[in-house]
Amino acid sequence: MRPVTGAGVCRRAGSVLAICLLLFSCQVATATSGCTLDLRRIRPLHGDAVAGKAKATACMGCHGAAGVAPVPAFPNLAGQHAEYLYWQLVAFRREARADSPMTALAAPLDDAAMRDLAAYFASLPAAVPDAVQDASSVRGARVYHGGDAGRGIPPCQGCHGVDGRGSPLAEADARWRAYPVLRGQHADYIVQRLAGFHARTRGASTSACLMQGVARNLDDNAMRDIAAWLQAGRP
Repeated sequence: MRPVTGAGVCRRAGSVLAICLLLFSCQVATATSGCTLDLRRIRPLHGDAVAGKAKATACMGCHGAAGVAPVPAFPNLAGQHAEYLYWQLVAFRREARADSPMTALAAPLDDAAMRDLAAYFASLPAAVPDAVQDASSVRGARVYHGGDAGRGIPPCQGCHGVDGRGSPLAEADARWRAYPVLRGQHADYIVQRLAGFHARTRGASTSACLMQGVARNLDDNAMRDIAAWLQAGRP
């Protein structure tokens, strides 16, 4: 992936749709042997949200009874794409990372349980952002929407939507639900994820490998700024 070229082409095209299509096509080139989960052609997920609620007790300690994490280091799950949540669970099972509390929790889950849990958390109302807009989040909005061609940083809105609530293509095409909703997510968690992609320590799926290319030119300040804007809740 060549972020500088991609960002420049997208700007010349002058449309969010062009950004989306370009970044999605770039994902093909990232499907290396290290990306064991190919999410480029996923199908709509079907699960039982009622059954998922009954299975979610162990999840609530970190992610909250309503899918809103009480600790900023853990992600909010409420209102997330079910497809994203399901494939994250699959990735946790495949990676079996010793440093992740999710490894032990995901290991005993069968496919039906993962689908039901994903459907349940996706059915919950998304978290209502309550952070204050500040200078950091204003800077983050600029990078999120326009990227930074000089530093080889593509805009985030191409996959995650103009307001961070997901790609506008996600409603009609399940493939775009592999990219998470980010609006209202804890800033600490977003920084943690971006840092992992930057360090190339997260790469179990084609989406993760794509993010390695996106995040490789982000410095700590840019990560914090983007995260601050997404948490602040103002489009």
